[in-house]
Amino acid sequence: MDEVPHVGEEDVLNRIRDCVANVDSDGADRLVREALHDGVSPADIITKAISRGTEIVGKKFEVGQYFLTELVLAGEIVEKTLAILTPHLGQANIKPKGKIVIGTVEGDIHDIGKNIVVMFLKSPGFDVVDLGVDVPKEDFVNAINKHKADIVAMSTLMTLTAPAMGEVVRRVKEVGLREAVKIIIGGAPITREFGALIGVDYQTNDPIKGVERCLGWVKAKTGVIQ
Repeated sequence: MDEVPHVGEEDVLNRIRDCVANVDSDGADRLVREALHDGVSPADIITKAISRGTEIVGKKFEVGQYFLTELVLAGEIVEKTLAILTPHLGQANIKPKGKIVIGTVEGDIHDIGKNIVVMFLKSPGFDVVDLGVDVPKEDFVNAINKHKADIVAMSTLMTLTAPAMGEVVRRVKEVGLREAVKIIIGGAPITREFGALIGVDYQTNDPIKGVERCLGWVKAKTGVIQ
């Protein structure tokens, strides 16, 4: 059960949450620094402010109140505030929720969608291994092995390169890793039918829903979300 913060902490956490939700980068930056200075736990700042702010952003995106521009801005706020908090996380002994390998598949150099997902995955505490763009299938397989990944995420913006996702899935099966990882895919040309055809666990073009599904997988695996 979450600890209830005292009134001063609750106020600053709510204000940070609102800054993220309202894509107020300067306000979020200032308040995160103030919270750290006042002794607020980095874990609380992440889970009770930043992560909850991104949930609000996701809801606004779902109802059409926010668009891609706001998602990009919110993602940048997450990245900026987590960069401030990262040096303090070791002291707080925060365990990552799970490890995710992510990349844009071979032949595609687009990274906006992938980068948004990466930043939203970091918000609730995932350990994200970003392979970048134009990633060959063997690099996905090697990363799964090297990092003992729980989840593999693939992105593409082009119909021409979508089949590369199927090649990654086939290769993961060939090397005997398919049972060890969940596979999630996304991108403008990707449909549920395509995801079912190549045998992935989930397909979505909504970064927030993707993160929610990843959280669900980790909870099912560990029985708890820290």
